[in-house]
Amino acid sequence: QVQLVESGGGFAHTGDSLRLSCVASGVTFFDYAMAWFRQAPGKEREFVACIRFSGRGTNYTDSVKGRFTISRDNAKNTVYLQMNSLKPDDTAVYFCAGVRGYEVPTFHTAYDYWGQGTLVTVSS
Repeated sequence: QVQLVESGGGFAHTGDSLRLSCVASGVTFFDYAMAWFRQAPGKEREFVACIRFSGRGTNYTDSVKGRFTISRDNAKNTVYLQMNSLKPDDTAVYFCAGVRGYEVPTFHTAYDYWGQGTLVTVSS
């Protein structure tokens, strides 16, 4: 049974940093591209960042470039999202997602497995 479990969300002020983690189980983690999406209240789920199985290819939505960094540790079956210079617009539930293969899609319908989400609240 595949499980993705996120942690690290919480409350932050503008300019603060948080690091999200997502631990995968029930899969051969190295076979999977991983991504982070987020969903703010009343809005659709939005792509944030993704990373290739090897960790060598990454992609980000424009609004987080230069502030967020996605990384992975395949030995620990874990993907991370380091979030710096947080803004109130970053407030959302953050989900990690995984899909088997080489490609790293940016649309949520391409991903097979999802975590339960972790809430990030950024106050001004």
